[in-house]
Amino acid sequence: MRFRYVEKSKLNLVPQHSGVYVLSQNKEILYIGKAANLRERIKSHFHKSSYRDNLFVDKVTRVGWLQTQSDIDALLLESQLIKQKKPRYNVMWRDDKKYFYVAITKEKLPRVFLTHQPAMKLPSATPGRASLCRARPKGSHMATNVARPPKTTQVVLGPFVDGKAIKHVLRLLRRAFPYYTQKKHSRLPCPWCHLGLCPGPRPNPKEYKRNIKNLAAVLQGKKTSVLKNLKQEMNKASQEQRFEEAGKLRDQVFALENVIRHSLALGKEPWPLPKPWRNFKRIEAYDISNIQGKFATGSMVTFLKGKPAKEWYRKFKIHITGKPNDFAMMEEVISRRLKHPEWPYPDLMIIDGGKPQLSAALKALEGYKIQVAALAKKHNELFSPKRSKPLLLKNLPQDVSNLLLHIRDEAHRFAVTYHRKLRRVDLFSQN
Repeated sequence: MRFRYVEKSKLNLVPQHSGVYVLSQNKEILYIGKAANLRERIKSHFHKSSYRDNLFVDKVTRVGWLQTQSDIDALLLESQLIKQKKPRYNVMWRDDKKYFYVAITKEKLPRVFLTHQPAMKLPSATPGRASLCRARPKGSHMATNVARPPKTTQVVLGPFVDGKAIKHVLRLLRRAFPYYTQKKHSRLPCPWCHLGLCPGPRPNPKEYKRNIKNLAAVLQGKKTSVLKNLKQEMNKASQEQRFEEAGKLRDQVFALENVIRHSLALGKEPWPLPKPWRNFKRIEAYDISNIQGKFATGSMVTFLKGKPAKEWYRKFKIHITGKPNDFAMMEEVISRRLKHPEWPYPDLMIIDGGKPQLSAALKALEGYKIQVAALAKKHNELFSPKRSKPLLLKNLPQDVSNLLLHIRDEAHRFAVTYHRKLRRVDLFSQN
């Protein structure tokens, strides 16, 4: 892992991309930070200096950077590098409330929470106090409020400089790996249990600890190996016809993929439509969600001028039965959508998948003058009927790539939400 360096007089050579940067005095690293736009963030240290910047900017002789695929990658890499390199000015402020740590207690059912003071040892939660699921102020159910660490031995991950970003990442991760934040839990399922954020009053200890282990691994930058293991477990469970377990694992895979792809970790507002796509003012995206053909659902999300228009979101309960056939399901969803001219037709349709899904959409769109493209998850490839070979998103302008990923992720989220709802309804009806 090597930084690329330039002299501080040549900041225009720094890319406008997400990543981690270092400010150095010759070979000594003074400060490490992260940014969604490396060039603009580094320049701000010199042109819009804070009182802290003034302590070291005059000493900086060169700047270095490492590009990352997303803001979340930058957040996690920044934490690792600060711990590894111990830059003088990061270390000086480590006890400041600007720094956040994720604490994981070593208990039978570990708790997860944020803290500013990882070294402090204070009394743990008093038995009989409010349960984890009692009504709380808005946002606290996500367990991202900063707490004092309990006396219990704990694992501490961090430091994380951007509190808003790490809270956002924890919210996303909690959907993949539900966890407790307090010692006590009510005997009955709480509202957060139904939302999939809390493991409930009597979770399987082995499964719960595995989830916590995976959460910690993701926060340590090992998300790719965690995702690979989850997919292997999901496929094995499916082959052995343990469909309920396979469904849970698939939900975790989807949630974790959303964390990995999520490009809004720093709380940015939805971006305006990129220049090359200004003609596509209305974009619709479609995704299919099912497990072995059961509870098959389709989603349609609509973006107007680059922003979600939720009043035009639509969901479809797929009618096709028999063997799983994602291509036929996609064709059905597109055909049913086209039967509603009262929903304004889009300038562009984006289909989740590769060439087969694109062919299914084109079959349904025959006779319609609507442009269509397919976006494959595996290698982030964009397929178009006008091109023989796919385009890699990494070769497109970053604003276009970000918009496409955001649209696809939203379609995926909407489809999975409806799919889970159908599964829950079926489960309750059986009981």
